[in-house]
Amino acid sequence: MAVLAAAAGGALSAPAAAGGTMPAAGLPGQVEFPTHCLPPQEAGLPPAEGPTRARVSVDNPAPQVGDTVTVTYQVAAGPALNPAGGELPADVLTPTGRVLLAGAQSGEVTVVGARRNGSVAAGAPLPAVTMTGTFTVTAPGETALAPGAYTLHTGHPLDLATVCTAAAPAPVSERLTATPLPTANLRHVLLAAAHGRPGDKVKITGAGFTPGAAVTVAGRAGAAETADRVAATADGLGTVLAELPVTDPATTAVVAYEGAAWSSGRGSGPAAYTVIAAAPPAPGTQKITATVEPGTLGMTQAGEEIALGAVPYGDGGAAPGRIGTVTVKDTRGGPAGWTLTGKVTDFTGPGGVRIPGASLSWTPSCTAEAGSPSPCTAGSAGAVGPEGAVLAATPDAAPAGGTFTVDATVTLRVPRYTPPGAYSAVLTLTLS
Repeated sequence: MAVLAAAAGGALSAPAAAGGTMPAAGLPGQVEFPTHCLPPQEAGLPPAEGPTRARVSVDNPAPQVGDTVTVTYQVAAGPALNPAGGELPADVLTPTGRVLLAGAQSGEVTVVGARRNGSVAAGAPLPAVTMTGTFTVTAPGETALAPGAYTLHTGHPLDLATVCTAAAPAPVSERLTATPLPTANLRHVLLAAAHGRPGDKVKITGAGFTPGAAVTVAGRAGAAETADRVAATADGLGTVLAELPVTDPATTAVVAYEGAAWSSGRGSGPAAYTVIAAAPPAPGTQKITATVEPGTLGMTQAGEEIALGAVPYGDGGAAPGRIGTVTVKDTRGGPAGWTLTGKVTDFTGPGGVRIPGASLSWTPSCTAEAGSPSPCTAGSAGAVGPEGAVLAATPDAAPAGGTFTVDATVTLRVPRYTPPGAYSAVLTLTLS
């Protein structure tokens, strides 16, 4: 069984100082700490005092938030004795224990070992054991892991449990450093009109900006800004409202950004805009004008429910599924591409038990309909999480647009021994 839970009083601080415990010689990361082992009452044995030599290791010392890490707790030697009153047969010893977490992430991981022991003579020390468990990384930064209490269950002739607790906190045996999920830029702008005459004021609505931030709204021609510009301020929800007088005939799009200059991390994608200049016809001529009206950027999705596969209680594992297919239609006719992002809340189940949203990962795909001017690029496979990730995108180009089919397989990593029941979350898709 592997469960990550907040542990009041179980958090680790700095490694133990003099008079407590010291790292032990042996395998890298092996430590030694004083232990008090209480044999089962049926054995009639006194408590055993002495050092435990142990080692904690992880399969991935540099995970990303949302990853599942496997923890191994090895007890090389301890003071516990055979409580059976006679020879203990092979393969009847089941160990369980706890690994303590401190630092960027605190709590404990429950670890369990298989019944793999040789025979043990009466009164002899119980043998070395190995236990494993998993936990989900929920915070970036360094987390320290130290061995905690462990219990040795002997199943012959009775089910007897010897409980071993640390007489002083064990030193740190392993460390891992987690990196945060990449954050998606959700800044985008919408225009009340996609074309106008020189000098027309265009009403602009922006969203996804830092609340209270100073925002610049500017015209753009390709990658360069034009002379059209106005200052605005994002409200408490990160929304920007502005009117931009468009006088430069070179303006083909409008962007908004925080800071001194536009960047992909702090600015919106360009929203297409066309300046239509009317010139008087020459004498004896008639000017014929046909206008191709720009459309909009929008999306539709097939269904509003995602059903994930079931996982067995105790084993945990991957619950697979697929999002409802999304169709993106871009008929704006300008040079602006688009980005489709998604973010997911935590999964909530019976009694308020939660599975972190970072436990959900996806593998996106995107296909452009034949004749679409823009190519479509699927986002990277990986965790979605509450911070968001890119599902699909098209680049800025001239011309841009088309119809695109976006899909993704999803997998929820369910920790072992997660309480049975239905767990639900909300996946929100944003097109900008």
